[in-house]
Amino acid sequence: MVCTARDRVGVRYKVQENIERFFTRFVEEGKATVRLREPAVDVCLSKANASNLKNFLSAVRLAHQGTDIGALPLSTLVPAKNSEVEKPKTKMIITSRRDYPLTKNFPYSLEHLQTSYCKLARIDMRVLCLKKLRKLDLSHNHIKQLPATIGDLTCLQELNLHDNHLESFSGALCNSTLQKSLQFLDLSQNKIKALPIQFCQLRELINLKLDDNELIRLPFKIGQLDHLRFLSAARNKLPFLPSDFRKLCLENLDLFGNPFEQPNPLVPNIQLKIPLTLLECAARATVNYRIPYGCHLLPSHLCEDLEVAKTCQCGSACLSSFVQITVTMNLHHVAHTVVLVDNMGGTEAPIISYFCSLDCYSQFLDRYLQSNG
Repeated sequence: MVCTARDRVGVRYKVQENIERFFTRFVEEGKATVRLREPAVDVCLSKANASNLKNFLSAVRLAHQGTDIGALPLSTLVPAKNSEVEKPKTKMIITSRRDYPLTKNFPYSLEHLQTSYCKLARIDMRVLCLKKLRKLDLSHNHIKQLPATIGDLTCLQELNLHDNHLESFSGALCNSTLQKSLQFLDLSQNKIKALPIQFCQLRELINLKLDDNELIRLPFKIGQLDHLRFLSAARNKLPFLPSDFRKLCLENLDLFGNPFEQPNPLVPNIQLKIPLTLLECAARATVNYRIPYGCHLLPSHLCEDLEVAKTCQCGSACLSSFVQITVTMNLHHVAHTVVLVDNMGGTEAPIISYFCSLDCYSQFLDRYLQSNG
């Protein structure tokens, strides 16, 4: 009878003339494996007393050979007690290099793994085999790059990479199964200068930490993160916020310590091309009329351009022909709780605005001058 945490009643297996092979190389360490013929299963034994294990294997070998059951030292078959069955390990915390397992695998049942202060330069490939993992904490290491195969951890909800040496976050990760599972991401205290266009595909994100990096901009389509409630990007190099930032609905926002520029709507950056090129007209029509497109229809670079099409205040799209200005936005418009952006007690920050034509910009300018007149 074999009992497990999930099946304490146990499963009975025929032994007589049903043993394929005994694996006893590590019997002195309390480990052995009995391979059955029918059904074709391996019964793995571990953490046993070496003497008791030898006696057990001898009894099984005799039973296999057909020895009279009365002559075997067997106990009565009864279901195991709770205390007698070891539950699968679901949590492991390692906080020093000395304790890091070099020769043993991680238990495949792990749901929470923390390996901090281990001086890891890369992510251990053994970790990527833990398909039940929900929480992975790799903070306080020396990791420079993330393998795309992290995206194969289909249950991963929390990923903590605080205080590493990351310089980028892979676009492949953003297109992986993490789109449907990842809710918490900590990339704080790294060396990241920008996040990929695809980052906003991680639409299940609730909590995002980007503090103490070298970010010069936030993701262009950050407004697509409609589940995001907690955002911190303090002490970066942000000069302004992307236009899509207006779409966020946050509970807590921290942008303290960024070198925000002083907005001046009266000094526009005019990138208009008049008359509009055929490409611009086609791109605007594609976005405005929601015409389906993809790499099977258009070159990949055009698809990427359409993904980051700008939106005028009139609601129309524009691609590479536009007027750009920065205006002031009170951050309480997008967040319930706002950490002051500077030591002067401010809760305002510059945000980009786009206009598809001089007419749209002129209308905005009239309203702005009237309200500030």
